[in-house]
Amino acid sequence: MTNVQFLSIFKSYFEYLKEHFNPKTDLFAKFRFRHKQEIKQYVYFTPMAQLILSDIRIYPIKSLGGIHLDKASVQGKGLAFDRRWMVIDKDGVAMTQRLYPEMALFKLRLQQQELSIEYTKNEKVISAVSFNVSTVETGKSIHAIIWNDKVDVLEVNPAVSQWFTHHLKTTCTLVAFPEKNPRPVDPQYRVNNEQVSLADAYPFLLIGQSALDDLNQRLAHPVPMNRFRPNFVFTGGTPYFEDQWKNFSIGKLRFMAVKKSARCILTTVNQETGEKGSEPLHTLSTYRKVDNKIFFGQNLLALDAGDVAVGDPIIVA
Repeated sequence: MTNVQFLSIFKSYFEYLKEHFNPKTDLFAKFRFRHKQEIKQYVYFTPMAQLILSDIRIYPIKSLGGIHLDKASVQGKGLAFDRRWMVIDKDGVAMTQRLYPEMALFKLRLQQQELSIEYTKNEKVISAVSFNVSTVETGKSIHAIIWNDKVDVLEVNPAVSQWFTHHLKTTCTLVAFPEKNPRPVDPQYRVNNEQVSLADAYPFLLIGQSALDDLNQRLAHPVPMNRFRPNFVFTGGTPYFEDQWKNFSIGKLRFMAVKKSARCILTTVNQETGEKGSEPLHTLSTYRKVDNKIFFGQNLLALDAGDVAVGDPIIVA
């Protein structure tokens, strides 16, 4: 019997008990005592296991450090300021930690309209640069490539591009992706002709904290959530509960889960040191591999626009 089949049968049994017995009766109490461990592990739909949005993260510049937020604006291409910029090489191809793990050493801060970028080593700031997110100084248009997509982008500032070139030791350019410029979501998964920013493929990524907790129990050295670069983290529910989601809401906004997230070697990059290893991808491959892909997290589309905040309840339809 699979875990999903067990959950379905157990849920039906539990719902039957709730319908036919008063929770304060001795019979129900005996059931809870005898099956305490099963209830704790599987009954994610009880009030004790309410699903709560516990963290919001954006990554303004693709493959650089993330920023924690208490509140964020849900927009068509993703969260406001999330992956609206990227660094491209001399051929116009997006640069990421997959080939340049040292990109993890760039940390970001967003204060009002000013985005600050700090190049760090051993947790010390070596150099910093900033730019106003509402302006693109040169307006120089560039044709760029991000995976299988071609997009039109604008250089932010030649001085900022030179700063990246110096620290990454290769010719590169920081570019912005204007909101009006198109980049459609894969037609196999889009619902209302959704567009996406410079994220890999989808506007939002969600991961349950219990999934990371389960993974870390299997690792010799636990890893933090920043290895997986989610936009939304939630508490409550069993590990990988989000695998089964389709329609759900965060606060007042509706979302649709469209595809489990296939993970790559970027997850093996230590976000503090920029060093690449074998974990957690090796361990994930032992139990989360399907059709030669390793899954962790759920890709989303937003059906509504508006704000979400840490502490918002999550309701699964």
